Amino acid sequence: MTIFTLRELKKSFGIKTILNNISFSLNEGDKVGLIGTNGSGKSTLLKIIAQLELADGGDIWVNTGAKIVYLPQQPDLDEQLTVLEQVFTNCGEQMKLVQEYERLSNQIAREPKEIDTLMAQLSTVSQRIDALGAWEVETNAKIILSRLGIEDFESKIADLSGGYRKRIALASALLSNPDVLLMDEPTNHLDVLSVEWLQSYLNHYQGALLLITHDRYFLDKVTHRILEIDQGDLHSYSGNYSYYLQKKVEDQVSQLSSQRKQAGILQRELEWLKRGPKARSTKQKARIDRIRDMQEVEYKQDQDKIDISTISRRIGKKVIELKEVNKSYGKRTLIKDFTYIFNPEDRVGIIGPNGAGKSTLMNIIMNQVTPDSGIVDIGATIHLGYFDQHSKDLIVNQNERVIDHLKSIAELVKTTDGNVITASQMLERFLFPPDQQYVPICKLSGGEKRRLFLLQVLMSSPNVLILDEPTNDFDVQTLAVLEEYLDKFNGCVIVVSHDRYFLDRTVGTIFSLESDGTISKYPGNYSIYLDYKRAKEEQEKEEDKKRKKQEVKTKKEKVYTLKKLSFSQPRKLSFSEKHEYKKLEEKISELEAKKENIEQILYDNPPSDFTKMQKLTKELAQLIESIEVATRRWLELAELDS
Repeated sequence: MTIFTLRELKKSFGIKTILNNISFSLNEGDKVGLIGTNGSGKSTLLKIIAQLELADGGDIWVNTGAKIVYLPQQPDLDEQLTVLEQVFTNCGEQMKLVQEYERLSNQIAREPKEIDTLMAQLSTVSQRIDALGAWEVETNAKIILSRLGIEDFESKIADLSGGYRKRIALASALLSNPDVLLMDEPTNHLDVLSVEWLQSYLNHYQGALLLITHDRYFLDKVTHRILEIDQGDLHSYSGNYSYYLQKKVEDQVSQLSSQRKQAGILQRELEWLKRGPKARSTKQKARIDRIRDMQEVEYKQDQDKIDISTISRRIGKKVIELKEVNKSYGKRTLIKDFTYIFNPEDRVGIIGPNGAGKSTLMNIIMNQVTPDSGIVDIGATIHLGYFDQHSKDLIVNQNERVIDHLKSIAELVKTTDGNVITASQMLERFLFPPDQQYVPICKLSGGEKRRLFLLQVLMSSPNVLILDEPTNDFDVQTLAVLEEYLDKFNGCVIVVSHDRYFLDRTVGTIFSLESDGTISKYPGNYSIYLDYKRAKEEQEKEEDKKRKKQEVKTKKEKVYTLKKLSFSQPRKLSFSEKHEYKKLEEKISELEAKKENIEQILYDNPPSDFTKMQKLTKELAQLIESIEVATRRWLELAELDS
C-alpha cells in the first residue's frame, strides 16, 4: 500500500533552490534514510510531508487512512504535563480510558454511596480497556522511557533539559504506533546503549520510516533505501548506507568517464570545425548542430567538500596528567580516583550513559570545573581546542556577521600546504560562499553554526583537540572529512561521542564511565570494546550457571541429610502424603525445566517485543515462587518419610 506520493515538488528560500521538482513515494513497511549536506533541504522536506510547511509547487498525495507522526529535532512539548502525560498525548482513546478508570476508582473511594453506579461504569471502562489493550500501552511506555534513560515518570516537562525532552518526544512517537514515522536526527542526545536499543526497536517496527540521521551504523542497520538530496535534486538508492556508498562511487566514476569521453569527442569535433570545410552539405550541417548540442550538455559537479587544512602547533612530550581525580555532586560520585597520563599520539573516546560525568571530565581537563581532589597538570606547550556540544550557543553575538566573527579570531590563516589565506577564503573552504559570509550568525542553521564553531576552534591551531559530541548536527559528508582530518592531526584527541561509527574511525582507546564513578580503560576502538564486553558477559553467564548448579547440588545434599534424620521421627507419612510427596518430586522437576528454558531464552535470545519480554519475565517470577513453595512442602514431607 502506498502511504504518500510526492510529484515534482519545489521549494526555494530566496534565490536558493532547495528542492527542484523532486518525486518519490513511500510504501507500507519502507525504511528510508534521507541524507544530504547541512542546508540541503532534508528537514524542510520532512516538514512539508508533515504539513507543517508549504511547498512552492508540485503535488502531495497522502492516504487518508494513514497516521503520520513527525519527530522534529527540537520538539515542542507542553511544559505543564508530566513525563507520562506527555508520552500519552498521541495515544488517543487508549489513555483516555486509563485516565477515566483512575478517575472512577478515586471517586468510588470518595463516594461509597454511589458505589453501584460507579462500579457499573468502571466495569464498562475496564472491558473497553481490555479490548483495546490499553494496560499494555502504559506498561510499554514505562519500558520505552526506561530504555531511553528516563526513570522519573512524574517529573514536569518544564524541569527537564532539551536532551530529555527530545527523548520523551521520541518515546511518545514510538508509542503512538503510527503508519509512518518521520524522524529528524532521532539519535541526538542519546547515549550509545539507547541508540543500540532504538536501532533494535526500529528493526522490528512494522510501520514505514523516513528518517534523517548522521549515524552511519544506524543507517546501515535500520534502512533499506537511501534518498540523497544533492543541489536540489533527489537521488534514490535501493539499499542501506553501505550500498549507497558503493553505488555513489560507481556513479561518480561513470559520470567522470562519460564526461572525459564527451570532452574528447567535442575536442575532435571542434578541431574539424576550425578547419572550415568549404562545402556545407546537409550532412556537415547536422555535424555542426551536433557540436552545438554537445557544448550545451552540462554535467553537474559534485558539491564542494569542506577543506580542513589548518596547521596545529608543535606538541611536547608532556600533554595532560590526571592523578587521583575525584568529583561528586551531592551524594553522587561521578569520577572516583581517576589517574591517566595522556601522550601526544593519544586518540581517546569517552563513553557512558547520559549523566555519567563525561562532560564533567572534559570540563575538569579544560579547567572549567574544579575537582574535589586530585591533580590536573597540563604541559607547557599545550594549546587546547575545545569543541563543546553546545558550541552553536557559545557564539555570544548572534547578530554579528559571519565574516566579522571569524576576522576577530584571525585575519589570515596558514594551511598545511604552507599557503596563507584570508578568513574569507577559509570560510569558502568550509562551504560558506561569499554571499553567506555577510549574513548575521543568527540566520544560520544549527548545523551551519556548528560548522562555523568548528572552524573557529581549528583556526586557533590547537595541539590537543577535545571534542564533546562532535557529530551532533553535522551531515555525514562533513563527518567523513572531519575523520580524515583527525587521522592526520599532529596532536592528542579526546572525544565524547555516542556515534559508534565515528568512535570506530577515530579512537584507539576507550574510557567507559561506570555507575560507581570508576573509569574503565579498554584498548582499541568501540567495536573492540564491545567484543571485550560481550566476552565478559558470556563469562558472567557461565559463572552464574555454575553457581546455580552448585545451589541445586547443595539443596539436594540438604534434602538427603534431612531424609536421613527423618528415620528417627516417630510419625510416618500417610498414604495421601506419600502420594503428594511423589507428585511433588515430579512437579518440582517440571517447574525447574520450565524455569531453565525461560532463563535460556531471556539470557541467550531475549525477544525484542516488549509485551513478550514482560510476559516471560512475569512467568519466570511465578515459576520461582512455585518452586520455592513446592520445595518447602517437599522438605516437610521428606522429614517424615522413612
